[in-house]
Amino acid sequence: HYIPFHMSASEKSSVSAPSGITVRCRFFARFAELLGCESHELTLRAPATVADAVAALRDTLERGAQLPLSPLTAVNCEHVTGDRVLADGDELALLPPLAGG
Repeated sequence: HYIPFHMSASEKSSVSAPSGITVRCRFFARFAELLGCESHELTLRAPATVADAVAALRDTLERGAQLPLSPLTAVNCEHVTGDRVLADGDELALLPPLAGG
């Protein structure tokens, strides 16, 4: 599990024990094929955003770097942008671009 934590030394000293959150990440279609799995549990330090979770997936999963920097995403079945703050127990879906006509 990846725990990104970007704070200055003064910010760290004012926080006694940062809390962690666990997010279930789901991958669909092309992303599931690329990563070789349909889901992954990810632990992040709170507060964490969708963009933080995507960065963690890109950094830690084998072939994760092939994911787009800003994929289409949904949290708990609601389309969201990268600045959406995640909560413990959220389900984050990474959705490949749709094609068709």
